[in-house]
Amino acid sequence: MKKALIAFGMLLMTGTAANAGTLTHKLSSSVQLTVDAAATRAVRVGNSYSVSGNGVTLDVGGGSKASADYSVGGLGTLSSGVAPGSVPTAYQTTDGTTFSFSNSFTAGDAIPSAAVSVGDVANFGDLTSTAAGTGTPTGTITTDGAITVGAGGAGTSAIGQFVSEVSIFD
Repeated sequence: MKKALIAFGMLLMTGTAANAGTLTHKLSSSVQLTVDAAATRAVRVGNSYSVSGNGVTLDVGGGSKASADYSVGGLGTLSSGVAPGSVPTAYQTTDGTTFSFSNSFTAGDAIPSAAVSVGDVANFGDLTSTAAGTGTPTGTITTDGAITVGAGGAGTSAIGQFVSEVSIFD
């Protein structure tokens, strides 16, 4: 009888393949080493002109209040960052009344006469320049999974990562 109970108990302890759970354990290590390259970003700033007023007459021809030109402008053709014309003069329309006048001009960057050589930077108004990374970052992974990293200097990075993943499926 005892043998039959032991056999029955062993039968209960064994499961069928359809009900067997799966246990998965994954280990991974990685090292990422980066050295930045030298880079320059240059954006040419364009010409910009705006004028507005209330209660004023604008003279864009260099004349006087009596010969005021009522059209707005006066800078002429803008090319290569150079404004050949002149900014208009504002005259109060009626003496003793309120008036407002706003005038602004931004001269754009000149167009370079030749292509820029490597390492040179054009004379542009919007400029970002980054030096190349210095030194050599280091990284090692030993057979027991230990990670060692060392940055090389400015513009470098060293990242070590260890991942342990456990999955249990029914």
